[in-house]
Amino acid sequence: MIDLKKGLRLEDELGFGEELEAEDDDGDRVPGPGKLLKNMLAKRRVPAKNQRSSVNKRKDTRAFFLFIAPSLLGVLVFVLLPFLDVFGRSFRTVVTSKFVGFQNYATIFANQAFRLAVRNTVRFTLVCIPLLVVIGLMIALPVSKLKSAGTIKSLYLFPMAMPTATIVIVWKMAFYKQGFLNLALTRLGELTGLWGEIHTDYLGTEAAFWVLVFSYIWKNAGYTIVLWLAGILGIPNELLEAARVDGATERQCFFKIILPNLKGSLYTIVILSFLNSFKIYREAYLVAGAYPQQDMYLLQHLFNNWFVNLDFDKMAAAAVCVGGFLFVVIMLLQRVWDNKT
Repeated sequence: MIDLKKGLRLEDELGFGEELEAEDDDGDRVPGPGKLLKNMLAKRRVPAKNQRSSVNKRKDTRAFFLFIAPSLLGVLVFVLLPFLDVFGRSFRTVVTSKFVGFQNYATIFANQAFRLAVRNTVRFTLVCIPLLVVIGLMIALPVSKLKSAGTIKSLYLFPMAMPTATIVIVWKMAFYKQGFLNLALTRLGELTGLWGEIHTDYLGTEAAFWVLVFSYIWKNAGYTIVLWLAGILGIPNELLEAARVDGATERQCFFKIILPNLKGSLYTIVILSFLNSFKIYREAYLVAGAYPQQDMYLLQHLFNNWFVNLDFDKMAAAAVCVGGFLFVVIMLLQRVWDNKT
């Protein structure tokens, strides 16, 4: 076995490096001792380098799987296996577990309450996500210029720390017939003489939908602002300063520098907001009960009512449909994101 260091020293001492070619007895040119030694040393170096890289790669792979193993195990036990069980139940009856094919799916799509809940949920998502994204960005931009932006971020997360029951009490005090909003509007009407007393039941009319939208934005705007701030503060100041030196306006800096560098934050915010829009059930249920006003009736209300009535076959079929819809939407968003980047 050749020692690399000794071989290099031997090459220098004997001067083999200069004798790359030599002549044999017949006068033909053949590789000299210097070239032969260099070839031998090169063959020894390449495997050693490849061996070290392969060992490091195996170590990195092993560390990666050890790191994510607890999370993968939790997802497998508490998410994937239960979902597979639900998927199997969606093709069977509740009591006898008789295989009925797609009958459960046909039943839920023919159900008027299911169609109403789907329509309201989709409407709620399409309204809330753009509003939440835009409002969060509009607040984060001026806050990012303040020196105390780090302290202010903790204040925006305060709504998420409040118990849901407390939030519900606030909404009831604000929006019921004798609530704060009606009292304020009545007082304003008396001062201006434009209208009299107002006793509108906002939770019992079409306004209930917008009350739900307002409560969702109020609760989730905090983390949205924090995510926007993280993205904005991560943009190098040198880019903005160089653009301003070149004569760029604030509007040009926003559309040409800030927004392109916020694509990662935008994708994260949209996905989280989309998922959270399906978790608004607690507020809606505590405010208006299991059978709220028609515009406020969401998929979560429907699942709750089916659970109470032990309609597990319908719940399983609907859960599979909702899960598949969420998966498809997230994959489409991921594809759009990859194409833009």
